[in-house]
Amino acid sequence: MGKRKKLYPKAEDELDSLKQEVAEELHLDDDIEKRGWENMTTREVGKIGGNMVKKMIRFAEKEMDERDGKIDVDEG
Repeated sequence: MGKRKKLYPKAEDELDSLKQEVAEELHLDDDIEKRGWENMTTREVGKIGGNMVKKMIRFAEKEMDERDGKIDVDEG
């Protein structure tokens, strides 16, 4: 994977946890443990990534609802 500056480096651990959570929900965690991430198929990691995005969208929608649709993103 290419190196890019992370906007929110502290979020990296949380995203890794979310990735593992989704893999478990899809019953792919045993495969990851046996084969490692680098040997997973494109379909498998795509399924995990797609489900991560769905969860993040639901999270964002809930936050927006709780904030009456206002998004206050700290740019610093």
